[in-house]
Amino acid sequence: MATIPVHPSHISRRRFSAGKLAIYIFLTLGALIMIVPFIWMVSTSLKDQQQLFAWPPNWIPNPFVWSNYTEVFTRINFSLYGMNTLKITAAVTVGRLVLCSMAGYGFARMKFPGKDFLFMLTLATMMISSQITMIPNFVIMRYLGLVDTHLGVVLPQLADGFSIFLMRQFFLTFPYELEDAAKLDGCNPFMFYLRILIPNSKPILATLAVMTFQGVWNDFLWPLVMLTSPAKRTLAVGLSYLVGQYTTRWDLQMAGSVLTVLPILILFFLLQKYFVQSIKMSGLKG
Repeated sequence: MATIPVHPSHISRRRFSAGKLAIYIFLTLGALIMIVPFIWMVSTSLKDQQQLFAWPPNWIPNPFVWSNYTEVFTRINFSLYGMNTLKITAAVTVGRLVLCSMAGYGFARMKFPGKDFLFMLTLATMMISSQITMIPNFVIMRYLGLVDTHLGVVLPQLADGFSIFLMRQFFLTFPYELEDAAKLDGCNPFMFYLRILIPNSKPILATLAVMTFQGVWNDFLWPLVMLTSPAKRTLAVGLSYLVGQYTTRWDLQMAGSVLTVLPILILFFLLQKYFVQSIKMSGLKG
């Protein structure tokens, strides 16, 4: 009986398809693991007290308690805390984009004595946890008279080692011939940074903006240490006051958490195109 020859490309195509299918299954499982806590958070935010600890747990509330969301605004000053958080987060995000991009440009494109040593010191700060630097930062803010002020929360977060490293690595991907051509056209280093590098760095700037916004928006410990006045609290600190000494309103906690997550999701979807583009461009190599 004659055998039908199998072309090698058919075998490789099957292997590729099987491998691709395995990757999709793995990514789908990972996505489900990541999204299940968020689904449970939304579900819990719409339950009443009796449904919270029901066993087996109910993923779909019956009935839906929409009043939990309005009650959050009566239990704590949610609107004020939201504006405080937005003001602090916006200031830190804009400040970090400006300062870290300038520092990254200096380390990537300029030559000056001690550059490599200073860059190594910058990288070394990434190995120090924020809890270790909290006391020195608090002492400095106290000497400056900035305790219990939003400025005192903002200043220590305006720059960090990772953001500088991220911007430096991205700026290194630009060819030096581009800089030479700009110099021939009379462009000084600052104008090259402002008019050429920054307009072509939207993907990495969007990535850094999302990462910074998410970190500062959800920050709890530093605002808790710095801010003592109730009118200056942030959302993360304000939501913690829904936890009582004897009882905790988990339904209100989850409702407040859902409202707190919404601005981060909105920002991510607005900048998603640039965020994905930065991954494709592999700005960390070089």
